[in-house]
Amino acid sequence: MAATATMRNAGAALPAADQPMDPKRVVAFFAMVFGMFMSILDIQIVSASLAEIQAGLGAGADEIAWVQTSYLIAEVIMIPLSGVLARILSTRVLFALSAAGFTMASALAATATNIEQMIVYRAIQGFIGGGMIPSVFAAAFTIFPPSKRNVVSPIIGLVATLAPTIGPTIGGYISHAMSWHWLFLINVIPGILVTAVTWSLIDFDEPELSLFKKFDWWGLASMALFLGTLEYVLEEGNAKDWFNDEHILLGTIAMLIGAAVFFYRVFRVDFPVVDLKAFANRNFAFGSLFSFVMGVGLYGLTYLYPLYLGRIRGYDSLMIGETMFVSGAAMFLTAPVAGALSSRLDPRVMMMIGFGGFSAGTLLMTGMTADWDFYELLLPQILRGCSLMLCMVPINNIALGTLPPERIKNASGLFNLTRNLGGAVGLAIINTMLTQRSDEHYARLSEHITWSNPAALNWLNSVGGNYDSYGLDGASAAVKKLSGLVTQQSWLLSFIDVFMGLTLLFFSLIFLTLLIKRPAAAAPAGSGH
Repeated sequence: MAATATMRNAGAALPAADQPMDPKRVVAFFAMVFGMFMSILDIQIVSASLAEIQAGLGAGADEIAWVQTSYLIAEVIMIPLSGVLARILSTRVLFALSAAGFTMASALAATATNIEQMIVYRAIQGFIGGGMIPSVFAAAFTIFPPSKRNVVSPIIGLVATLAPTIGPTIGGYISHAMSWHWLFLINVIPGILVTAVTWSLIDFDEPELSLFKKFDWWGLASMALFLGTLEYVLEEGNAKDWFNDEHILLGTIAMLIGAAVFFYRVFRVDFPVVDLKAFANRNFAFGSLFSFVMGVGLYGLTYLYPLYLGRIRGYDSLMIGETMFVSGAAMFLTAPVAGALSSRLDPRVMMMIGFGGFSAGTLLMTGMTADWDFYELLLPQILRGCSLMLCMVPINNIALGTLPPERIKNASGLFNLTRNLGGAVGLAIINTMLTQRSDEHYARLSEHITWSNPAALNWLNSVGGNYDSYGLDGASAAVKKLSGLVTQQSWLLSFIDVFMGLTLLFFSLIFLTLLIKRPAAAAPAGSGH
């Protein structure tokens, strides 16, 4: 029976290259893509404007970080869960409910009058919105024939990478032109449209409500504990000096307990909350590993560039957004090229070119000085944008393109989870490196600035004399200014160390690519092999 169905599907898939796509499905798919874009974009547009939200809500510096952390923790729990929910409820119900819930939570976030309300609304927004992301990847690889992958894969790759990249730009414009409330209100009208279109047009699958009886509630609770505390520890660890802080220590213990129960349940129950069997597929396992590292590069650089521009150059969120726009433009223009290449080039070659370009971009950044501006950052950002697209398209195809359709819903959640976890782990390592290396560089640089160093004395006398001429206390002003210069240089050197680390990481991936089997085009899978 299954064999007959497979042959029938194969027969439908083979001539699909010449058949026009069902317009209803195409419209539904693009509505889903837009919903995913809103969900991913929301993280970055808010992160660019946390200072405005903090002022508006009268929140403390340690509290405001939870506007992001609560969203990320909730989202990271929902992403792997969405595969099981899509099977039980159907893609149509899950996606439409996710879009509607995300829209309502966005509207609620705009009405928040204190930080506690905002944190709760953001957690709801992240949890419900997280259901949209894997559904799009699953739909792309189940409803379209393999012949359309070179069109569909660049679209989802572009959205997954473009949204985090242009987020700071859009967030900067919104918070400058209007109030911070519009960071959330901007989702309402598009959210209603996405909900209406997806509810009306999605017809990809049927619900299997009988599976609800077998749902593993203990598995869900342990996964939420495991992933939620993992995200918390990674987000907050550096700021709280890791295991010297009681909350981080308790979070780590809770994470280990959650992980132990979760993995026990996954391998013991009939219907696990997440099916890890997809990792038995070698290409999926390697694709997920590459996705994890792409998360490090994608979210790491989206964090590093604005941090450099704000801390060293003194840019505000709007100026940072305008400078960062280059990467987004490069991605947008490279997407069709990546799609065309994906049907002509061995995906491993595309990935090698992408990883090589990415490491070249970060290598250029190791020559940075405190004067680097838009034009110096232009080529590294172009290399980053183009390379991300050249990597993402083949990674998506390698990971999901050769799995059987019944595995794709679960696998899509796991695949997207690896990218998010890569971002969380990458940011934790980057922040820790920046803190530790800047302290070390500060200590090294300070050793050279002593009363026995004639150059330092001449500088202090010259600058101090200048302040004296304005009737100020020149000596103390000059020492303060010198300390600021040393701090700036120590930060700059720590940025260079991080960029060098990223260069080595991405360069090493070129060799790891050689371990992947060349994936058979998914057509043979459809032709009965």
